[in-house]
Amino acid sequence: MNGNGSSLPFRGELFLRLADEGRFVVDAAQADQAIAGLERTLAQIESRLRVIRVWRQEPVPRTDDLPDQLVRFVVGALFADQVAPGRLEQAAVEIPKYIEALRRARSPGLSRPIRHF
Repeated sequence: MNGNGSSLPFRGELFLRLADEGRFVVDAAQADQAIAGLERTLAQIESRLRVIRVWRQEPVPRTDDLPDQLVRFVVGALFADQVAPGRLEQAAVEIPKYIEALRRARSPGLSRPIRHF
């Protein structure tokens, strides 16, 4: 467990420090691919957080009038928040650090094997 009691700690600050020290280096193509994936993940997290915020502001939240596809998204967002409260907010803060660390660690070419994280 980390200092805030979560069992799956985020390591954004560590990745940033390692990248700044030159101890975290990633091939440019792999870094770009990872960055794109993290940006997609961040967009999904931010969408879920928006849904949760709107849902909490409703006087009487109901899914009856929503299209089925939207209901699944709302239920998924709310379920994720119930199962791991605060984790989405944490991810929304930490994932940009991972993206920035990858940008800093991006190398045009490596002569050594790349370690996957």
